[in-house]
Amino acid sequence: MGTVVKLKNQINNSYFQLKNSVEEKLVLMEEKIKIKLSSEVELANKMTGYHIKTGGKRLRALLTLGSAKLCGYTKGFRDVNLAACVELIHSATLMHDDVIDNGQVRRGQKTLNKIWNNHSSVLVGDYLLSRCFEMMVEDGNIEVLKLLSATSSKIAQGEILQMQHKGEIDMLEETYLKIISAKTAELFSAATKVGAILAEVDTKKKEALAFYGKNLGLTFQIADDTLDYNSDLKIFGKKIGQDFFEGKITLPIILLFQKIDKLEKKTVIKIFEKLERDNEDLEIILNLIKKYHIINECYKKAEHYIDLASSSLSIFKDCEEKNVFNDLTSFSLVRSF
Repeated sequence: MGTVVKLKNQINNSYFQLKNSVEEKLVLMEEKIKIKLSSEVELANKMTGYHIKTGGKRLRALLTLGSAKLCGYTKGFRDVNLAACVELIHSATLMHDDVIDNGQVRRGQKTLNKIWNNHSSVLVGDYLLSRCFEMMVEDGNIEVLKLLSATSSKIAQGEILQMQHKGEIDMLEETYLKIISAKTAELFSAATKVGAILAEVDTKKKEALAFYGKNLGLTFQIADDTLDYNSDLKIFGKKIGQDFFEGKITLPIILLFQKIDKLEKKTVIKIFEKLERDNEDLEIILNLIKKYHIINECYKKAEHYIDLASSSLSIFKDCEEKNVFNDLTSFSLVRSF
């Protein structure tokens, strides 16, 4: 047990090492966001101010700053501005997500739509995106503009695809991967590639970091979906069963449905056909997940993407930033916050 705890602490440290390595620029990014979101509309200020205070890991912004540093960007503060863009895209999608899913809690705090209402949350999410695109235009790099605008489009399509398959208990694993690739992995990929674009490295390095980001994002989302059914862990800001109560079909349920017998399938189908599920329903699902060792199977799937992400870094010379990026793949899988 002591060895496992030590390993997890070491893995979690990779996140803080990345954060510490770009700390000064991260502070500037936070200030940039505050300034950019300042509005003459009082409600907009209240809602964006609340959202900023709820914090978050800022992982996607850190990836932009870290990849720029890995590639040797030293010309100014464009990385700060574009890290802010990446973070604003992410924040806007969270606001829209919470409306679609009727989310009540995020990061251990009430969601915007819970405190105010769905209409206000959608509009504030749109406001964040519009500010983001203003900053992208101000930066003036066509390659960055194309990348981030295309990424925003893919995220929206991922949301639509998820809605199209909502409640589909026999969803194909391939469909699930398409959804999380669009909704999560595309922004991770864009975040890492933006840093490479700023540093004006060659195409191979740009694509290597884009590939790294995509596979890191897939690992991150699979781990996040698995945490929802891992009753042995207590994660800050992550309530066990949140996805389940919202009726989301994620990898643990997809893999479970492939393994259970006919009688168990009928039970699971009935549970997910309900308009609302309760704690007894969750207990049934958790027991089945333990019975068929689904958590371990999910982590094995994620390890495949860890290997892909790590291998893509081989093109870069050994350095502190490369080591941190390599360790981040494991952080995404077994993080404790």
